Parts: sequence; C-alpha cells; structure tokens
Amino acid sequence: MEEKPVYNLSITYNINEYPDIKSGRCDNCDNAQFKSSIKNAIFLRECRKCSMKKVI
Repeated sequence: MEEKPVYNLSITYNINEYPDIKSGRCDNCDNAQFKSSIKNAIFLRECRKCSMKKVI
C-alpha cells in the first residue's frame, strides 16, 4: 500500500511545486470544496474541510 504524504497545514503550497494528485481535489483529505480568494494577483485556494492552502 502506498504511504500518504504528510502535509504541514500551517504553510501555503504552490501548485507548480506540488501539483494536485487528483485534479480539483485536496491532496490532504480528498475533499472537492474550496474557499477561494484573490489578493495582489495571487489566487489562493483553501480546502473547506482541512484548511490546506495552495496558490494556483
């Protein structure tokens, strides 16, 4: 069985360095619902279930 990577939820990941394992799903909990925000031309996606953040 493949071991699941451990993500530090206190940091923001970059999609270029950590692409989605499953497109449109959280890498940590496999949830498909996100809160999105844009600030200073940066698109931030945050999982509604586990709060993992990723810059898209």
